[in-house]
Amino acid sequence: MSVTGRHEARERALALIYEAAQKHVDPVEVLDELTVAPDPYCALLVQLTSQHGAEARTAIETTAKNWPLDRIGLIDRLVMELAISELRGEDPPPPAVVLNEAVDLAKTYSTESSGSFVNGVLSAVLSAES
Repeated sequence: MSVTGRHEARERALALIYEAAQKHVDPVEVLDELTVAPDPYCALLVQLTSQHGAEARTAIETTAKNWPLDRIGLIDRLVMELAISELRGEDPPPPAVVLNEAVDLAKTYSTESSGSFVNGVLSAVLSAES
């Protein structure tokens, strides 16, 4: 799959996990309700986020000192959950690629300063886990 294809898959996955968060349901439920199946990589990302979301939230909360989850913007949190979950999948892309994609998603769908925040938190999570 091309870099552009994976970027688009991440964008779609973010939209689906955002919808799930708004509906207070598991992301796989939103995935299962789709009439047209998304790209296979998008589906994998949604499934990984469903599987690893709780541990991703714990990693974010532990790392982002003085930033409880309810204080972090929803899109920023979901971007980080998506990235952490993607890295916990089987044969993940290089961490630098996932981190860069997360920063791009945060800048595009949240605020300009979100990119720096997401970068800082994810870098700290990656450092703590290595």
